[in-house]
Amino acid sequence: MILKFFKKNFYIYLFFVFLIFIFDRLSKIYVINESLKNLDNFIFKSTYLNIRLIWNEGIAFGLFSFDDKVLYHSISLLILFIILVIIYMIVKSDGFKKFSLMLILGGALGNFYDRIVYGAVPDYIDFHVNGFHWFIFNIADIFISIGVFALIILEIFDNKNNEKN
Repeated sequence: MILKFFKKNFYIYLFFVFLIFIFDRLSKIYVINESLKNLDNFIFKSTYLNIRLIWNEGIAFGLFSFDDKVLYHSISLLILFIILVIIYMIVKSDGFKKFSLMLILGGALGNFYDRIVYGAVPDYIDFHVNGFHWFIFNIADIFISIGVFALIILEIFDNKNNEKN
């Protein structure tokens, strides 16, 4: 099974995940460099969108941020384990499910890279309306969210098809 996966379309899948990773890296490098040039974490401000660099030491959308390095490294190991499980699931799946998992993998690798290199993930997209700010996030988070949403939709439709049969 694994040998078959590596022979058929492996380089296309690898390129797709790599493309997501590179797109995420380039956007983060740009925002970090602009922040350093401006000596300010605000790069762009508008009525509904700010580009504002923050360093997220927690998990998704800044949740569970903390100063304890042991806990931080433990969560990083857990994330690495989850990435390995996602890779296994990609090998075992096909079609739209495989595509959704590759979106998640590309984003997860981007954020994991930052956790290892910087000790935190740079988040910078800040949507807000009338003083209400959504969690600040990055391009990798967008790909992860789209992939998870697609898996949820796929699961709902698969369950409806199974109920009909």
